[in-house]
Amino acid sequence: MNTKYKRVLLKISGEALAGDKGFGLNPDTMHEICENIKKVTDLGVQVSIVVGGGNIWRGRSGGSMDRTRADHMGMLATCINALGLCSELENCGVITRVETAIEMRQIAEPYIRLRAIRHLEKGRVVIFGGGTGNPFMSTDTAAALRAIETDSEVILLAKKVDAVYDSDPNINPNAKKFDALSFSDILSKELGVMDSTAASMCRDNNMPILVFGLDKPENIIKAVSGEKIGTLVTKDGNR
Repeated sequence: MNTKYKRVLLKISGEALAGDKGFGLNPDTMHEICENIKKVTDLGVQVSIVVGGGNIWRGRSGGSMDRTRADHMGMLATCINALGLCSELENCGVITRVETAIEMRQIAEPYIRLRAIRHLEKGRVVIFGGGTGNPFMSTDTAAALRAIETDSEVILLAKKVDAVYDSDPNINPNAKKFDALSFSDILSKELGVMDSTAASMCRDNNMPILVFGLDKPENIIKAVSGEKIGTLVTKDGNR
């Protein structure tokens, strides 16, 4: 099978790892996702992953807690997910490394750009935990930053919804689905694909984003193969 991309960054939300449980890690869901990531790596595609932490903790839900501390807790949640994902990928026969933005040397490598790229060149999957290492920054921003730093060709933004719509399709049955959009559309229409910092960073560095649904994990294979799924976000808005 021919692939459209040779190096990709896959952004997986923490909620996706929870499956229908809604909280924590769902072993069956994780296994299905990891099996499809293995199929992608078997095609020769270099894969890095940024994982969210919303299945464990969200900084915004910290109530009266100091925002910086709440965000630090969220970063730790992403590291828990990264380790869980690493374990399941290894169970599937994929050589994997976890790198974290906040050093925790006993359990993961510190993030070093050239080391991460070398892992990718050797065919290893690299999972980035800890977000950017900074509070007030989402894992969307971490995905944009790491994709640009590692010279990835595209961000594969795996979500619960199968594409970008002009309104929530779960609420509005007449919601309009977009096949392609520009970053300016995302920002001006406030479509909520990713936060504005991440979208601006991708626009300024010409990093395309393919938004697709992870309800069918085999969509990961379709995405790297260039099949027409989801919504492609580019600088000029063309597919």
